Amino acid sequence: MMRVRLHFTGRVQGVGFRYFAQMNASQFNVTGWVKNMYDGSVTAEAQGTKKQIESFIEAMKHGHRFMRIDHMTAEECPVLQGEKDFKVKY
Repeated sequence: MMRVRLHFTGRVQGVGFRYFAQMNASQFNVTGWVKNMYDGSVTAEAQGTKKQIESFIEAMKHGHRFMRIDHMTAEECPVLQGEKDFKVKY
């Protein structure tokens, strides 16, 4: 089990990015959260097996036609025990 903090910049707000992340998290059985930041970027934490996380990140990179990721960073962070779902934070 691993957890990563992801940070996305580009056209990532106002285009359904958080719900796209939630849909992909559900598809790959990833838990965590996603949140719009005040600077126009989006931050997320995703937790699962290495394969699940890799699949989630790859799906996010491909995105959909309304969003555009200019830059993405990923760093490992501590696993949260007992987390059961992936939430959109406000």
